[in-house]
Amino acid sequence: MPKTVSNTTPIISLLKLNRLDLLQKLYTQIYIPTAVYSEIEAGKAKGYYKDLSRIDWINIIEIQDKQAVKYFLDLDAGEAEAIVLAAELNADLIILDEKLGRFHAKHADLKVTGTIGILIKAKSEGLIEKIKPLLNELTNKEVWISEKLKTEILKKVGEE
Repeated sequence: MPKTVSNTTPIISLLKLNRLDLLQKLYTQIYIPTAVYSEIEAGKAKGYYKDLSRIDWINIIEIQDKQAVKYFLDLDAGEAEAIVLAAELNADLIILDEKLGRFHAKHADLKVTGTIGILIKAKSEGLIEKIKPLLNELTNKEVWISEKLKTEILKKVGEE
């Protein structure tokens, strides 16, 4: 079974869409570091909040090498720990949205996708019919996606 690690933002985006189930359907199990869990817990008052510790296919794991996060001074704790955990688990994939986090993950030889990559994969596997309404819903729920990127994605998936 492939090992997939996620950062906070993709989980929050999928929670906002009420489609966290896509992670389980696409990857079976997801691993998150304790810092990502803490960042989600900080949003308990949000309408989309779910306690990830109660979801049996999400594994919350403490990273072993606490010193390693110090190499990522320009990242938040969740991103840094997600990259360290992915390296420690020899993960097949890390889910990150932030550009700087993706840069670091790629330099750590990790395969990277993000929220939009998940939506594209979900559409290609028939789990969702259209991406456009989900992208619009994300932007309506304060997830920033440039119009240029939206246009590129919709063209790529044949929804222009």
